[in-house]
Amino acid sequence: MREMVINTGPVIALVVATGTLEWMAEIYDTIWVPHEVNTEIEAGGAAAPESAELNRASSVVQILPPLEFLSQALINELDLGEASVIQTALQKNLSTVAIDEKAGRRVARLNGLKVTGSLGILIKARQQGLIGSLAQCISKMRFKGIWISEALVRNSLLSVGENPEIVNEAHGE
Repeated sequence: MREMVINTGPVIALVVATGTLEWMAEIYDTIWVPHEVNTEIEAGGAAAPESAELNRASSVVQILPPLEFLSQALINELDLGEASVIQTALQKNLSTVAIDEKAGRRVARLNGLKVTGSLGILIKARQQGLIGSLAQCISKMRFKGIWISEALVRNSLLSVGENPEIVNEAHGE
């Protein structure tokens, strides 16, 4: 079963990058969204594209009820969304989480979880022909203020056979 638990950052980044989440059904059977993450997304308002896209991708997205237990150690280390993603994965015995923030990724790995992020998911989508251009997705993300290191951009683009210079040229860097 191809499952993962996703955090707020990747949901936002993927909607910014592609305009939709519907294509994720081609990569995952189930994407678990903790209630706490959904609450963060809904804080953007009913018109927020991320909320609409989670609903539109309902064939693969499962929004969970509030957690009954959330480890104090996780709460002390991370924000509520990241903590709930890791707690959900551990409680459901799922191996993969999607977290973009460095601290959350570190804690997830320390808890024995596999970690991906918005770029890792986009790389899979590009490799499967679900998106046309990773460089274009990265440009959209950067245009909306999503920070991605130059090294990560370069390595990601090279991994799918795209020219890393395209992203820099699109922003006049």
